[in-house]
Amino acid sequence: MPREKFKTLTEQMFYILLCLQKECRGVEILEQVRTLTDNRVTIGSGTLYDLLENFLKEGLIQETKAEGRRRSYIITPAGQQRLAQEYQRICAQVQDYERMRKEEFS
Repeated sequence: MPREKFKTLTEQMFYILLCLQKECRGVEILEQVRTLTDNRVTIGSGTLYDLLENFLKEGLIQETKAEGRRRSYIITPAGQQRLAQEYQRICAQVQDYERMRKEEFS
């Protein structure tokens, strides 16, 4: 059975969608991710544009402007929902970790 596309997001995917809460161009996304994560997460430009194209196809983002090769994007309601689901999944992982750590010291 094929894996459902974007059922879970990689860190790179998560941060791209997070940055698109406001309209951004690709180069702005790259800068924001580096700044937000204190250089912990980096995204290559090829990876970024492949992911943006896939997000467009899936309806998770939409293109807002096209000026020559410069394109701007913003997250859609479907993208917001997917991002929120991923956030909840990550929070559940943290809770599991904390519960196991607490049991370890009991």
